[in-house]
Amino acid sequence: MKTIRLVLILAALCGVSFSLHAAEQVSVRGLLVSASSEKGEIDPRLSAYVGNLKRILRAESLRLVGEDSASLAVPANETLSLNGQSVQLSTESVDGKTVLVKARWGSARQDYVVQRGGGTTLLVGSANKNGETQAVLLITR
Repeated sequence: MKTIRLVLILAALCGVSFSLHAAEQVSVRGLLVSASSEKGEIDPRLSAYVGNLKRILRAESLRLVGEDSASLAVPANETLSLNGQSVQLSTESVDGKTVLVKARWGSARQDYVVQRGGGTTLLVGSANKNGETQAVLLITR
């Protein structure tokens, strides 16, 4: 009986330790997207985000240009490299359950709070010489 109690207590402590550790790390996936108002193809790798990207970017065609991912401790700093473009990320603990992620891509800056389950944010750049708008989609978990 004492052995069963000891095993249950250890299992409970491991569960608490795991949940605390999980809250101290954030995974971020960055996607560099090129959008155009010209009729064209939609990159199938962006299918989960097409509706929002077309609406926000007013685009008829979407192309994935680069992608990178990182796991960040809290607090930490990391850089995503997206086809030669850099997105600087930093994390801060808010209250033990949520994490503040700060993203900077050129002149675009975005701070957002990540809760369990993650979220998505979009950093939009300017149009390039081809008339395409570039945007960075950040997916956190």
